[in-house]
Amino acid sequence: MRKKNMRIFVFAIAAMIVLGLLAGCGTKSEAPVAEAPAETGTEAAAPSEPADEPADEPAGESDLAYIQAQGAIKIGITIFDPMNYFDDSGNLIGFDTEFAEALCAKLGLAPDFIEINWDTKEIELAAQNIDCIWNGLTVTEERKKNIGFTDSYIKNMQVIVIRAADADKYTSIDSLADANLCAEMGSAGEDAIKDNPVLSGAAYTAMSKQTDTLMEVKTGASDAAVLDYTAAKALVGEGTSYSDLMILPDTELEPEEYAIGLRVGSDAIPEFNRIIAELIAEGTLDAIAEKYDLTASLLSNQ
Repeated sequence: MRKKNMRIFVFAIAAMIVLGLLAGCGTKSEAPVAEAPAETGTEAAAPSEPADEPADEPAGESDLAYIQAQGAIKIGITIFDPMNYFDDSGNLIGFDTEFAEALCAKLGLAPDFIEINWDTKEIELAAQNIDCIWNGLTVTEERKKNIGFTDSYIKNMQVIVIRAADADKYTSIDSLADANLCAEMGSAGEDAIKDNPVLSGAAYTAMSKQTDTLMEVKTGASDAAVLDYTAAKALVGEGTSYSDLMILPDTELEPEEYAIGLRVGSDAIPEFNRIIAELIAEGTLDAIAEKYDLTASLLSNQ
């Protein structure tokens, strides 16, 4: 009996050990399943890490923050009287120059005026070589593809400048059909020539600056120049360096507006607009316009 009971006891113990091992194996097979959600959660969180990076680098997303971080606004200009030009002492002055200085002062930033090639202004802006174009910049639908514009501030138009001695020869746009024309490369004047059915058929020379077009006409190399009224009014006629030139009357081309050009979608645009409105309300912009004989051209006075 004792042997038989002993066998039963041993068998029972062995059975318990086997069942325990089986139970242990079952626990191990479930472990990866329990860990899987944790692994999945870790993998899902990984892509969110780069998304947090812009918060540490606001300049990467905010154009205004990028500009403010520099401590200055890089302003692309050309020499364009009365907007940006040098006085007899070599100081940069002009309506847009003083306008920019007033706006920069409100932003707590320094104006950094950089002379650029007007024909590559959009490339300079996109490459961040400049932060804005502030130089009698005409708003056009074509330019809106690559430039973000502030509110317009000046009304302008394109006019035709000829030698006063040719006033009897050139009396209308039609009379210029066989003339030699010139305009600044990439300017609204160049566009006006291309878009006009009469002027587009005339011989044309592109110049690097608006002032170069006036010298071209003065020397007789070209018969007429197409340029901004604001510039022509300040540069030609009695009491100017081009007293022998004149604006051809009653031949104004399509009206246009000036605005400041920034990068497309820039969050600096609404901030610029806010300050422009302040400068208008304070009378600052009107005072600058009066200084440069542009009061009648200000859109706020229209």
